[in-house]
Amino acid sequence: MRYMATYDLMETMRNTNQWLGASALAMASYPAFGMVPHPMFNLMAAWGEVTERSFARMVAKPDWNLHSVVGADGQDHLVEVETEVERPFGDLIRFHVLGREEMKRRVLLVAPMSGHYATLLRSTVQSLLEDCEVWVTDWHNARDIPVSTGKFDVEDYTLYLADFMKHLGSDLHVIAVCQPVPLTLAATAYLAGEDPKSQPKSLTLVGGPVDPDAAPTEVTDFGRRVTMGQLEETVIQQVGAKYAGCGRMVYPGLLQLQSFMSMNAEKHGKAFYEQMMRVARGEAQEHDKHNRFYDEYLAVMDMTAEFYLSTVERIFKGREIAQNIFTIEGKPVDIGAITSVAVKTVEGSKDDISAPGQCIAALDLLTGLPEAKKASHVEEGAGHYGIFAGKSWRNNIRPLVMDFIDANSGPVPTRGTGKKKRKAPQKKA
Repeated sequence: MRYMATYDLMETMRNTNQWLGASALAMASYPAFGMVPHPMFNLMAAWGEVTERSFARMVAKPDWNLHSVVGADGQDHLVEVETEVERPFGDLIRFHVLGREEMKRRVLLVAPMSGHYATLLRSTVQSLLEDCEVWVTDWHNARDIPVSTGKFDVEDYTLYLADFMKHLGSDLHVIAVCQPVPLTLAATAYLAGEDPKSQPKSLTLVGGPVDPDAAPTEVTDFGRRVTMGQLEETVIQQVGAKYAGCGRMVYPGLLQLQSFMSMNAEKHGKAFYEQMMRVARGEAQEHDKHNRFYDEYLAVMDMTAEFYLSTVERIFKGREIAQNIFTIEGKPVDIGAITSVAVKTVEGSKDDISAPGQCIAALDLLTGLPEAKKASHVEEGAGHYGIFAGKSWRNNIRPLVMDFIDANSGPVPTRGTGKKKRKAPQKKA
């Protein structure tokens, strides 16, 4: 599998399906066919429209589309997305609300690097912008990063997070969603040992695999069944010559998307069939519920091979975070060294990716943290997506998180510089 030809063949298949959809739409919409009214042409055009849109979205990075937010004065304030720290594998971006006094709550939202872009958290960002200053980790597509830039694995990811926290200063509250939860915990522990004054005031860990063995899911079962050799041979591919990252070994986003879709194949198949019928009947809209969800869900990015493999080997198989034996450059990172950062875990009772029990395991690792600074919440009836977006997040979880942040704000200490586009030192392979 580890050849450019394989990577390019997969992209060729995606491109071919996009072309077939566009061709079917164009042919079935040919004006002359209007003289022969037949439902077949409507169905063909509908299939083409849905197919072309779906396959086109797989290689397009979505826009944030957060243009304004209503302030306490009742007025709309424009939102600008600014890059504060620019790094090869991911940037720290800020959502700057123009014409509004700076909010007391300063939040760093740590987005997953698990196949989707950070824009998957768009609705989460939108809900936080109402009364918070918000920064987000914006990870880059590995196929666009030249091989000469070097490697990027779980240790590099953790150091990126530590650098971002240092930049923003200790008057900060961090919310990590899904995959980065254990590494955000590790980054905070790293700061506790190396630069205690740069630790944030609180961590909110949302649905992440701190201890994958605490509650088995299809994801953890897969990690146990497959050996690292099998994984490397079957899913790792080499970026083709068409891209800036030519020659880089990656876990392709298209393979990750296939995995996502297969977990709920019947549900996704039904959704696309129903959308095709709505298009055929003329009931579909450009920004209807289906398009809003799948425009984001289908947009995927490649991960570096070393990040994907080290995540499986060290976080899932080796359980280095769960056993508190994680190291960075050979130096142990002791989670028990966290003694002042308040930590809250959030889980969904119906989460089939990070099941209840996996995230709350973080609290047992915080042996140096007083019980008064620990909190947890399980949202009944919520799945994985629901605990950071949608009704459960807006109505139940977000208010609890805001209360937790306020309860652990305290006096305002030193803040980061806030300078834009500061390039931090790069770690080479």
